[in-house]
Amino acid sequence: MATPSQHDLRKEFRALLDNRQCYYTASTFDPMSARIAADLGFEVGILGGSVASLQVLAAPDFALITLSEFTEQATRIGRVARLPIIADADHGYGNALNVMRTVSELERAGVAALTIEDTLLPAKYGHKSTDLIPLEEGVGKIQAALEARIDPAMAIFARTNAGRLGIEDTIARAVAYQDAGADGICMVGIRDFDHLEEVARHLSVPIMLVAYDNPELRDRARLAEAGVRVVVNGHAAYFAAIKATYDCLREQRDIAAGELDASELSTRYSTLEENREWARRYMDVRE
Repeated sequence: MATPSQHDLRKEFRALLDNRQCYYTASTFDPMSARIAADLGFEVGILGGSVASLQVLAAPDFALITLSEFTEQATRIGRVARLPIIADADHGYGNALNVMRTVSELERAGVAALTIEDTLLPAKYGHKSTDLIPLEEGVGKIQAALEARIDPAMAIFARTNAGRLGIEDTIARAVAYQDAGADGICMVGIRDFDHLEEVARHLSVPIMLVAYDNPELRDRARLAEAGVRVVVNGHAAYFAAIKATYDCLREQRDIAAGELDASELSTRYSTLEENREWARRYMDVRE
């Protein structure tokens, strides 16, 4: 089967957005996983920032992966992908000018869509990782992203954390990003359908939810009716791959099965504790 062109995959993703249906993403972290997802019938995949950080660096989601490292992984996937891939581009790796570079690089990598979030990254020591930048700066980033895009078929989603904001602030941000020209709004932290529908009635662009298997948001027909076209339902496939690798190598060494699950294994073998210690040592500056 021939691999579709990058432009064709972008048009395919745009067609999904135009449908009155809701699609769940496949967690695609390397070329093989992307091709498996397409063969199994997934309509769209996503390269998550946290997954890329683990896959490339064995590092936690502390904004340690660089744009070039993330783009290299996206490029590997984009060469052979048979389904549209969404890139989780975090905060665009810096300010509005960095966002323009991010869009340019990821567009060349072949992604069908990307998200730019308004989270303050990298997080300051002792601060919540969900602190947000000012709305005006977030709008500027979206406008810069659109300016940098060459292929208008590539979709740019503005992402915000609805769980961190009150309902009025969530609506204000979502509407401002929509008015800035974003092709869609991606939201984290939506609690339930009441919360979703209160925001959604102010939007006319497609919605993407990062839901992580929220039991309050499992009605796909109702999600579609609210304007949700894409749901990022976690990255279970990647963590299952970690567990399978561990179990296979453990058996080859005749080591008895342990009690650690996939999430615990990813914590154990990542550099999480080292980075936490370095942060305490070098970033915990008392005034």
